[in-house]
Amino acid sequence: MTNPYEKAFQRSINDPEGFWGEAAEDIVWTKRWDKVLDGSNLPFYRWFVGGQLNTCYNALDHHVASGRAEQPALIYDSPVTQTIKTYTYRQLRDETALFAGALKALGVAKGDRVIIYMPMIPEAAIAMLACARIGAVHSVVFGGFAANELATRINDAKPKVIVSASCGIEAQRVIAYKGLLDGAIEMAQAKPQRCIILQRSALECELTPERDIDWRAAVASAQPADCVPVAATDPLYILYTSGTTGEPKGVVRDNGGHAVALKWSMKAIYNVDAGEVYWAASDVGWVVGHSYIVYAPLLKGCTTVLFEGKPVGTPDAGVFWRVIAQHKVCTMFTAPTAFRAIKREDPDGKLIKDHDLSNFRALFLAGERLDPDTLKWARKQLNVPVIDHWWQTETGWAIAANCMGLHAYPVKEGSPTKPAPGWNLQVLDPETRETVKPGEIGALVVQLPLPPGSLPTLWNNDRRYIESYLAEFPGYYKTADAGFIDEDGYAYVMTRTDDIINVAGHRLSTGAMEEVLSDHPDVAECAVLGVDDDLKGQVPVGFLVLKAGLRRSEEEITAEVIKMVRDRIGPVAAFKKATVVKRLPKTRSGKILRGTIQKIADNKDFKVPATIDDPTILGEIEAALSTIGLAKARSKPIAS
Repeated sequence: MTNPYEKAFQRSINDPEGFWGEAAEDIVWTKRWDKVLDGSNLPFYRWFVGGQLNTCYNALDHHVASGRAEQPALIYDSPVTQTIKTYTYRQLRDETALFAGALKALGVAKGDRVIIYMPMIPEAAIAMLACARIGAVHSVVFGGFAANELATRINDAKPKVIVSASCGIEAQRVIAYKGLLDGAIEMAQAKPQRCIILQRSALECELTPERDIDWRAAVASAQPADCVPVAATDPLYILYTSGTTGEPKGVVRDNGGHAVALKWSMKAIYNVDAGEVYWAASDVGWVVGHSYIVYAPLLKGCTTVLFEGKPVGTPDAGVFWRVIAQHKVCTMFTAPTAFRAIKREDPDGKLIKDHDLSNFRALFLAGERLDPDTLKWARKQLNVPVIDHWWQTETGWAIAANCMGLHAYPVKEGSPTKPAPGWNLQVLDPETRETVKPGEIGALVVQLPLPPGSLPTLWNNDRRYIESYLAEFPGYYKTADAGFIDEDGYAYVMTRTDDIINVAGHRLSTGAMEEVLSDHPDVAECAVLGVDDDLKGQVPVGFLVLKAGLRRSEEEITAEVIKMVRDRIGPVAAFKKATVVKRLPKTRSGKILRGTIQKIADNKDFKVPATIDDPTILGEIEAALSTIGLAKARSKPIAS
């Protein structure tokens, strides 16, 4: 007998129009669609063609009208400013309508773009929803992003208005935004007509006459704006992801498919119902923040938590447990790197015991591979299911997950379980383009059409969309991840396809080696990458971040992990070098910058990534590599 997951998955693949048409009945439409799925202009697909709706109405006004007006919609919890503020659905709707009116007063209309360059504060979510309310297309850029990177996004999106704040606040520093914003506008060829700036008391800025308007003044003189119906296929937002050419790719999200898929996912994947408190500990600058801080929980009628802080240091490694207990969070979603940081600071989970987590029932992790050691640690400390799931900026929601609201499968360490309904995941041989046998590593691809909520194209660049995602495997979306599907149908995402290394003709996964390293009891975090070798082509090198408070020598630990890899993967891996580092270079979203480390190891020039959390780490990496005979000292800085 098929379980509810299998039934949903098979129907979504065999009858996508019936499956998603039924899910779409849960959305309020101002005009019903003519066609659920339109494939008349291949390779492009469009969902709910002819339909009209408003995403903001579905996220806010609908709940006010249907009895949730006084329910908390958003809880702003900021340990860095010692602030907690709750907005009911009515309050959030009213503030959003006013800010939408302020945008309208500046000439922003349906189809116009608005860049939002904000810290993790309620006004960032309000600005996003206000754009959706009037049919404008928002593009959120992570607050504090480098001026030149912001300039490239201004040139591509050509915003009529930019919404920003005077500063961002972190545990040890305040980041002034205004100079970065002014520098970006000066560099950009496309200029916004106006900027709306929210002044924060930690650091106020000087406004530019004729261009800048104070947020509070703009709202004070505004009239509330009504929701504007838009086509289901109209863009809701553009979210830029770094491209391999150095030019960012503007991932487009439509209104109709996005609303349908995200609202459906809240119950089907996360098993969260309307009225419950859900927390995605991410940032609105990333796709997780768009999908699961702002849109999905509000579409579902949940209470969402918007957190301005870090997993450690604001004030300590117990802040996540305090937030979960204080706000009665039932389900949390964050990145494995956050839990590795907590595990490193509080390896025995002593800080958890200070809090009542009786309402907490599931932890979801995504963003990087979830190593088995972190999974086991979190499961042991929290005593709730720890669910790995896998998705990308482009997909908007999970490609593979243990769909807890449909059927909870046994967890297999290292696997995000099975493809979510709508995702026809396949493993192809990169050279023959043929399907490989169960258990064999290949390129992870998704057979077209992609389900609702995924990207229909790139902003003003259909050609690059085809080249980047569709050309290599015709009829499929290329995830650029490598992995396999086992005989039980569980997917395993081993590494990016460019992180498969070739050691003396053997194709090996650095992800499989990282899994071994992370199993060592003294290792808090690790990375493995391939470096150039004259004899073997490439050889793997391991980077270890150790747990706090150890009294053993680094040499002893590195010798043990080298032996572990040789024992488990075999001498073919040629794993002979590992080094201990204090920390790994990461993006602000927690992804390890493996490509940058690799260039340092190979003595190649590189550009400091715009997304890097702390550039000073790169010097530490170079010093560590030099101790094992890599990354020769340079007379001038590598970065350019």
